[in-house]
This record gives sequence, structure tokens and C-alpha cells, in this order.
Amino acid sequence: MSKYVQEPLSFQGLKTVPIQARGGKVRVEHFAKPYPGGGISSFLDSLPHILAADSFRAVVDAVASARARKKMILWGLGGHVIKCGLAPVLIDLMQRGYATAFAMNGAAAIHDFEIAIAGQTSEDVEAVLPDGSFGAAEETGREFNAALDHGSGFGESLGQHLESIADPRFASSSLLCETYRNSTPVTVHVAIGTDTPHTHPTANGDALGRATHHDFRLLCSLVKDINDGGVYLNVGSAVVLPEVFLKAVSVVRNLGHPLANFTTVNFDFLQHYRPKVNVVERPHAQAGGHGYSITGHHEIMIPLLAAALIERSA
Repeated sequence: MSKYVQEPLSFQGLKTVPIQARGGKVRVEHFAKPYPGGGISSFLDSLPHILAADSFRAVVDAVASARARKKMILWGLGGHVIKCGLAPVLIDLMQRGYATAFAMNGAAAIHDFEIAIAGQTSEDVEAVLPDGSFGAAEETGREFNAALDHGSGFGESLGQHLESIADPRFASSSLLCETYRNSTPVTVHVAIGTDTPHTHPTANGDALGRATHHDFRLLCSLVKDINDGGVYLNVGSAVVLPEVFLKAVSVVRNLGHPLANFTTVNFDFLQHYRPKVNVVERPHAQAGGHGYSITGHHEIMIPLLAAALIERSA
């Protein structure tokens, strides 16, 4: 005998419906199929028509469509993308017309710069932080800051400087080198104090601020061109580039330029707040288009996207 006054609710009068009348969001025709062989296209077709698999196919379609229509395909890159060795993949996409401009945060630019001059990057922070030698590479700090003496934008200045100092053995693996040779715009967006060259004795706050402000204005021009069918892909930047991109969207619209019906994508191995709202959601409010979040490791997802695009064009 229960001591509780409240009795369990009786379900005797509960109304049910036939499952066919109810319907379902997932149906057997949406299911995955065993991989039939035949390449990336067959693999993508074999994925279930559900959630992220549909999103990934939609991203492939959007980028392929933008290329076919000669629309802006703007890649925003965080440092991890370069550290994962993906510059050759991005360079190839640029040469094939699947990347018409790039935006980098400071970390991406530094890692790529070090690849160009030394063929290596990404120091062991835990090993060198205790004695204060983290971020103290002489050539990186000296040459990165010297590049800004060229007086143009941040990204263009780095590419121009690397023309004369990059090691020929490694230059072809540097996105900054290859974009400069190809006259492909690159913007670099830094917050002073976030990047190791800012601690070098030659660091100049005036030069850093001028160069990155120039590149913000250039980014606004690039963002303007994603209107009506262009694509912005944010890959691996959780804070700086999502914030910069959203401000650029607002500037473009404030100046009276149309900016609607485009695609945005956030690729990362963890989905963070700012990319979700500033890249995937807010830019499309009352503007059409679509935003997608693709979760996975860059070293797998970006080559997979590239393979799908290359096979599509073939």
C-alpha cells in the first residue's frame, strides 16, 4: 500500500494513431547504402540522406555552383588548418577555381610563413614556455614584422616579402607564396598580443594596426562579392574570423550593397558559439541563403571536400 496521496495517471483513455498516418522524418529510402566503389561521388551518394551527410552534399553543391557561376568563394582559415598540412590542398583548389580569396587569422599566417622560410612550424609550447622562450624564434619575428614595411595590406605584404626570403625548397607548400604568385587576395586579421611576432623587439603596433585595418577594408570588398550565389567557408577560427566576418557583413549592407542568397559554412572539430551565430545563422537573417555546420577533423574533412569538388568538375 502506497503512502502517497497522488495516484499514477491511467492511460486507458489515451488516443493512438496509425503509424502510417503519423508518418516519420526518417524513412528507409533515406538510409545509407553499402559503398559500391567508384570514387568519391559514389561514396557521397551512399551516405544517408540525413543531417550532416545532406549538409555536406549541400556544401559541395554550393561551392561547385559558385565556381560555375564565377562567384566569390572566400575561405577563412584558422591556424590549425595550416598546421595540419592542408596548404597544398587549398593551393590546388585555388588553381582549379574553388578558392577565389582567403582570410587568415594571425596564427594561420605565422604557421604558413614559417613553412615558407623553414619548412617547419608549430613549436612544442609545453617544453619552451617554462623558460620563456615560447614564440621567440628570431627569423619568424624579424621577417614577419619586416614584411609590413612594404606598406600594402597585411596578407599582400607577407606574400611580397616571401618572394625574396622564402626557401625555394618549401615555397610551393606555402599558401602565402602561391596566392601571391597567383594574385589571389589574402587578408590577415590580428589582435595585438595574440601572435608570437608581436613579442619580437621589432614589432611595431602602428604597422600592425595599419596593415590589418587595410585588410579588414579589403575583406569587406570580398564579402560584398559573395552576394547572390557566393560562399564563405570558416575553417578552424573560433573567435577572430567569425567576429571580423560579421562586421564585414554589416559594413557591406550599411554602405548599400546587396548581400543576400549566399552560403556560409563552418568547418571545425568542435562547434563553438561565435561561428554558429556569426557565420552560420546571423548573416542569413531576412537575407535568404543557407548556413551549414560541418563537424570533423580538418585533416580529413577538407581533403574530402576537395576530392568531391575535383571529381565533380571532372
